[in-house]
Amino acid sequence: MNHTSIISKELNLKTEHVAAVVGLLESGASIPFVARYRKEMSGSMDEVNITAVRDRMESLLAFDKRKEAILKSLEERELLTRDLKNDISRAASLTILEDIYEKYRPKKRTRAQAAKEKGLEPLALFLLKQNQGDIVGEAGKYISLSDASGKQEVSSEEDALSGARDIIAEMMSEDADLRGSIRKLFLRSAQISSRVKKSKESEAAKFKDYFDWNEPAFKAPSHRIHAMLRGQKESMLTLHVLPDEASALSQIEKRWVKNSSPAADQVKEAVKDAYKRLLSKSIEKECISELKKKADETAISVFAKNLNALLLSAPMGQKKIMAIDPGFRTGCKVVCLDAQGKLLHHDVIFPFQGRGEKAGQQVKSLIKRYRCRAIAIGNGTAGRESEEFIRKLGLDKAIDVVMVDESGASIYSASKTAREEFPDHDVTVRGAVSIGRRLMDPLAELVKLDPKSIGVGQYQHDVDPKLLNSALDDVVISCVNQVGVEANTASRQLLCRVSGLNDTIAANMVKYRDENGAFKTRKEFLKVARLGPRAFEQAAGFLRIHGASNPLDESGVHPESYEVVEAMAKDCGVGIKELTGNPVHLKRMDLNKYRTSTIGMPTLKDISAELQNPGRDPRKEFISFSFDDTIHEIKDLVPGMKVPGIVTNVTAFGAFVDIGVHQDGLVHISQMADRFIKDPNEVVTVRDTVMVTVLEVDAGRKRISLSLKQNK
Repeated sequence: MNHTSIISKELNLKTEHVAAVVGLLESGASIPFVARYRKEMSGSMDEVNITAVRDRMESLLAFDKRKEAILKSLEERELLTRDLKNDISRAASLTILEDIYEKYRPKKRTRAQAAKEKGLEPLALFLLKQNQGDIVGEAGKYISLSDASGKQEVSSEEDALSGARDIIAEMMSEDADLRGSIRKLFLRSAQISSRVKKSKESEAAKFKDYFDWNEPAFKAPSHRIHAMLRGQKESMLTLHVLPDEASALSQIEKRWVKNSSPAADQVKEAVKDAYKRLLSKSIEKECISELKKKADETAISVFAKNLNALLLSAPMGQKKIMAIDPGFRTGCKVVCLDAQGKLLHHDVIFPFQGRGEKAGQQVKSLIKRYRCRAIAIGNGTAGRESEEFIRKLGLDKAIDVVMVDESGASIYSASKTAREEFPDHDVTVRGAVSIGRRLMDPLAELVKLDPKSIGVGQYQHDVDPKLLNSALDDVVISCVNQVGVEANTASRQLLCRVSGLNDTIAANMVKYRDENGAFKTRKEFLKVARLGPRAFEQAAGFLRIHGASNPLDESGVHPESYEVVEAMAKDCGVGIKELTGNPVHLKRMDLNKYRTSTIGMPTLKDISAELQNPGRDPRKEFISFSFDDTIHEIKDLVPGMKVPGIVTNVTAFGAFVDIGVHQDGLVHISQMADRFIKDPNEVVTVRDTVMVTVLEVDAGRKRISLSLKQNK
């Protein structure tokens, strides 16, 4: 089967659609572009399936490269036979391929090789026949004479038999079928066990749960796998993944031990050695690697879901905002932003050092001067105290006061991006600006950060960084293109995430705006340096121009479909402006009339939906949230309390909820619903507002247990 057919069968997709998607991706098309504007070719595949096609094709191509490398190695060492070449060509998985290659893999000098050099291979073959006979006498034939220094290569019958057993043990470990059988045993019944290292008990306190732990390895949840692996990496725990030894030895004996004889007893001894010294260690290493891979996949999936929810959280929109980065000793940094997020003013207030009255006057004065309609307050140190201070000022009730998650704001404020944006301001000003902009538009601000610094992952520092970065990059690109980008106000960091664009083109777009004024039409994008027809095709549908003379330029309708819309408007006897947002005309329209060789019903339905709600933001409507104003610290909590909170992170084992006490509480998966759930995402996502019940409070360890039962 070719790669397209393999992917088609594995993912249950039509071969022609898989082939089309592969071709589009190879030509440089982005996943959002294929999903949105090439539905006829892809069979309306969503981004999840398109990503799966891409990733599987990459893995198959990598598999091909590994086969080529093995064949080349064997050929160079003159080991490649016709049968071996056929076996390698037919190998259907990397595991099978590596098992075939095991026998021929270049190795450091082994005990078996040393025994062969002593001439003991014929003795090993004699023992493998397992006939009745005098094995001691046979072994005696291989005792060597002393050389000039008095050294003997084989000094005794036992020395000869030991070397022969080493050869047999290596033959067993290189048996591809046996390796497959033992691997299945590991996968089916291996236990993962961890033990604390001697004298490490006090240092390893954070791994206390794993000081003496056992469970079925391939049923263990990802977070426990990562915890044990981290303990091993930090030299606090010993870790093993092994099945029942007797079962493993029994399988090998069934394959290699043929009868009862002194020779067979020697083979049995080799079986034990083959398993304990070679097979178990090799396959245990494989299994630990596989467990980490699966745990990484789960952790990356968790992170990706959380990041997606965070990036698509509801924006307040374009409002004049005051943002406060709280602080006790150094005061609170205050900035005022216009409706587009431009910095208008910055100041420092000291509400907590006996200067509260003056600080209050400053806040009121700034709100009046810059007509602020909302106040964003960072949720870090002094956050709740700053919120309480603001709420007691008696401000206009129409002014929203919102706590904003400031995770990563300090990293942004010290970044190159922040320095380029605010070269004349220090990190405190930049951080406060970031807090305010996050309230206006979380997506536009958070794309400036490395996603790993946002704090919505699970063991993100333990997973494969390349795979994590790739997955998170996919999420950011997907979210940006799903929402669409305003071409005349978007930052370079936001523009470079648009399908078809890169950092250079994004910088050129910003430069073009600065030099020529706002873009007036999408066609004008083609005047930007290095933004050619190919990039235009990819990007145009995701870029919006607010207030454009052609209303389609501020919609998700791609320019390649403008002629179709013009024909629709003409048939309705109205202009394009009258057609957009007019459900009367659109509902009675026969879309079949506009089908062409390249535009089918999927695209026509998308065009119709877009015309009904042109440029619609897919994100939820913003709803202001407030914590319980009677709770500020962990000591204020009492079991049984019901309090409002915001979900800050969702993991495989539960969800963390900010309830306004500077320490997130945990809703364990068992406390998320009155029914059994397998995935916490069935119940909540990041940034959801929830009502939780306090179950337990451990102020000393700063642990809060919460429940969502009967509250959803």
